[in-house]
Amino acid sequence: MEMQNRTTVTKFLLVGFSGCRVCQLSIFALFLLVYIVTVLENLVVVTLVVLDYKLRKPMYIFLGNLSFLEIGYITITLPNLLANMFTENREISYSGCITQLFFFTFLGAAECYLLAAMAYDRYVAICIPLRYTIIMQDNCVFCLLAFSWLSGFFTSILLIWFMTQLDFCGPNQVDHYFCDASPLLRLACGDIKVKELVDFIVSVIVLMCSLLVIFVSYFRITVTIMKMPSAHGRCKAFSTCTAHLAVVCLFYGSMGFTYMRVTEGSRFATSKLVSVFYSVVTPLLNPVIYTLRNEDVMIALNKAVTRTTKKFVRSKL
Repeated sequence: MEMQNRTTVTKFLLVGFSGCRVCQLSIFALFLLVYIVTVLENLVVVTLVVLDYKLRKPMYIFLGNLSFLEIGYITITLPNLLANMFTENREISYSGCITQLFFFTFLGAAECYLLAAMAYDRYVAICIPLRYTIIMQDNCVFCLLAFSWLSGFFTSILLIWFMTQLDFCGPNQVDHYFCDASPLLRLACGDIKVKELVDFIVSVIVLMCSLLVIFVSYFRITVTIMKMPSAHGRCKAFSTCTAHLAVVCLFYGSMGFTYMRVTEGSRFATSKLVSVFYSVVTPLLNPVIYTLRNEDVMIALNKAVTRTTKKFVRSKL
C-alpha cells in the first residue's frame, strides 16, 4: 500500500508575497520591470558574444554562458510569481513544483561551477600570461563549460531524487514565491532528517568546492599582483578581476546565507527576501557589473548600436 501512493498531495499553493493591494501592485510593477530589463540586458550580452568575433575569447565565452544561465534562472521564478500575483488560485502541480525545483537547483549549481571556471581563467591570464593562449584553448574552454553544466545537472538530479522519495500528505502551502527545497521539506510527512542532511551536504560540497577554486585562484592572483613593480600594472591587473569578485560576493553571500544557515528561526524568517538577491538581483546586476567595467564589451555594444541605428535610418529613407 505504501508503494502504491507515496504522494497524496497533487498540488501545492505558493504563498508568494502577501500585503495590501497597493503593495501588491508595487511589487508586481517592480518585478515585471526587473524581469524585462534582466532578460534584455543578458540577451544583449549573449548576442554580442555570439556575433562579435573580437569577443570570441575564453573570458567572454564564459560571460555569454553566464548571461544565458541568468536568463533561465530568473525565468524559472518570476513569470510564475507575476502570474499568481493577482489571482486567488496560486496552485502549482506536484510535477510542476518538482520541475521548477530541478531547474532552479540545476542552474544554481551550474553558476557556482561557472564562476569557479571564470576565476581559473583570470588566474591563468594574470599569473601565467605567456601560456594563456596555450592553456585556454577551445578544448579547455569547452571542458570547463561542459563540467559546469553537467555538474549542475547531476547535482540537481541527486537532490530531486531524494525529494521525490518523500511523502506529502498534509498541508500544501509553500511559504515561498517558488518551489524551493527548504519550504517543501517543511511540508513532508515522516522523518526528513536524512533528506535535510543530504541537502546540506550537497550544498556545502557545491559551494565549498567552487569557492576553494575561486579562493586559490585569487590568492595566487594577489601574490602575483603584489610582486609587480609598477603601480599602474598592479591596478590594471586587479581591475580585470573586480567585476568577477563583485559577482562572486553577491551570489555566494546570499546563496550561502540561504542554504547553509543552521538555526530554525533564521531558516525561514528571511528566506524569501534573501532568495530575491540570488534569484532576481544577481541576474539583474551581473551584466551591468561586467559591461560597465569592460572596454571590449562596451566597444562591441557601441558598434552594434551604431550599426543598428544606421540600418534603421536607411530603412526609413
